[in-house]
Amino acid sequence: MNKGGSAFLPAAAFLLPVIVAVLSLRLWPAGLAVAQSLVAPHATTFSLANYTYLFSDPTFQGSLRTTLLYSLLVNPLQIGLALALALLLNTRLPTSGFWRTAILLPVAIPQSVSAVVWSIAMRPDGIINGFFSAVGLPRQPLLSSTQQSMACLLVVVSWVGIGFWMTFIVAGLQDIPKDLYEAARVDGANPWQQFRHITLPQLRRPLAFVLVADTVGNFLVFAPVQILTQGGPRHSTNLMMYEIYTRAFQTDDQSGAEAATVILVTIVLIIVIIQFKLMDSGHKE
Repeated sequence: MNKGGSAFLPAAAFLLPVIVAVLSLRLWPAGLAVAQSLVAPHATTFSLANYTYLFSDPTFQGSLRTTLLYSLLVNPLQIGLALALALLLNTRLPTSGFWRTAILLPVAIPQSVSAVVWSIAMRPDGIINGFFSAVGLPRQPLLSSTQQSMACLLVVVSWVGIGFWMTFIVAGLQDIPKDLYEAARVDGANPWQQFRHITLPQLRRPLAFVLVADTVGNFLVFAPVQILTQGGPRHSTNLMMYEIYTRAFQTDDQSGAEAATVILVTIVLIIVIIQFKLMDSGHKE
């Protein structure tokens, strides 16, 4: 008992800063936000008035739809391209190391800096329209178009995300035993069969991490929206994080912003739980 007690004290001393940080920087602000979201302005009792107001507000409804559409587009795009690049660069190509480094370089640049660079390139007189003119194509409105602004946002966010997620997938590919592929080739399996029956099952854990982390990260995108479009034009890129920022710091709707934050976190948790359930059921099968 004495040995156990003596071992507990150093462990508690090491864990105490982490516990204090989690309580003070995570759990306490989260609980405070939930509590304040249940108090309407100039009210003293808890109610769902803020949530009722949000779900009846056309601006918030549009932001919610835009965020869900954005997530449905960006997640398959980033994970699909990251997987394709990882498979390509995992082969023994003479310059695969160079291309891995080149694709990963945007990760080292802050997302806000990348957004500023892309905003200059996507201006009406920017380099992208200059390239279109050089090859005989008409100039495009890009960020000023309700039809093209979302695509531009997807490009900027994926510019950073694809290389980041590719790194995790490459690491997972390199952990797959080569003996599995050799045995499959001896049995006459073609490349597609090897990918379906060996690569994908062996990548289940890395892909699960990438899927969940990518989903959470894309729901919390803010800097590119603020720098590139400010939620426009006509709210076509008004994602929920920017909507929360607008309510909290521009329209002084603090309680509405807190309620919107709770809604956003709840949506992310539900989607992540569904993803885990689907992956568990697929693994059991």
